[in-house]
Amino acid sequence: MTTTPTTQTPTPVWHPRTPKARITLWFFWLLTVALFVYCWNLMTANTMWVFVYDAPQAASDLFNRAFPPRWTYMERLWKPLWDTINIATLGTLLGIMMAVPLAFLAASNTTPSKVFLRPFALFCIVTSRSINSLIWALLLVSILGPGLLAGILAIAFRSIGFIGKLLYEAIEETEVSQVEAITATGASQAQILNYGIVPQVLPAFYGISVFRWDINIRESAILGLVGAGGIGSQLQASMNVLAWPQVMVILVVILGTVVVSEWVSAWVRKAVI
Repeated sequence: MTTTPTTQTPTPVWHPRTPKARITLWFFWLLTVALFVYCWNLMTANTMWVFVYDAPQAASDLFNRAFPPRWTYMERLWKPLWDTINIATLGTLLGIMMAVPLAFLAASNTTPSKVFLRPFALFCIVTSRSINSLIWALLLVSILGPGLLAGILAIAFRSIGFIGKLLYEAIEETEVSQVEAITATGASQAQILNYGIVPQVLPAFYGISVFRWDINIRESAILGLVGAGGIGSQLQASMNVLAWPQVMVILVVILGTVVVSEWVSAWVRKAVI
C-alpha cells in the first residue's frame, strides 16, 4: 500500500526590521501626525471654541424644546412623504433608463467604439458620480424652478453614475465561454448580447437597481431643503420658525421611511437574486 506524500505549507519566518526600515517607518508615522496636526489647525483656525464648549448644553436645550413631538402635525406630512417616495422611485427609474445604455457603451467587451463611445460613456458616468444629488438639485432648481421635477431629475442624474459604473463592471466580468459558445453558432451581435451577456448580468442589475432606490429614498428626503419638493420642504419650513416639536415628528417619519425602505430593499434583493 502506497501513500501519497502530503505537501506542507512552509511556516513563515519572522525577520526583524533593519535599522533603515525602522527609521523609515518612524519617519512615515511622524510625517502622518504632523500632517494631521497641520490640517486640524488649518480647518479649526476660525472655530469659536466658546460655542463648542457650550454645545452639550445647547443640544440638551434643543432636545428639551423638541419633546414631546407634535404628533398632530402628522396629518400634514402624508402628501410630502408620498412626494418623497415618488421622487426616489421615478428618479431611480429615469436613472436606470439612461444608465443601462451608458453601461453597455462603457464596458470594454460590449462597446461598439473604444475610441469615441467608450470614453464618452465613461465621462458621463464619472460626471454623474462626482456631483452630489443636493448640488444637482440646486442647479436644477435654478434652471427649472422649485418643485418635484427638479428633485426627480436630480435623483436621476445622480443615479446614472452609480448604476452605470457597477453595471458596466458586471458586464466586463461576464463569463467569456458562454459568449464564445453563442458566437460559434453564427449568432448576430444582438443575439450574442441578448442570450450571452444579458442573462449573466440580470441578477447584478436587479440588485444594483434596488440598492440605488434604497439610497435615493434617503437622499430625496433632504432635497426639499433646496426647494426640490418632498418632506424636506416641511423640514425646512419647520426649522425656519423654530418649531422643534414639528421637526422631531418629521425626523421620526424620515427615520421610519428609511427603515421600511431598507427592509423592502433587502426583501426584493433576496427574492430576485
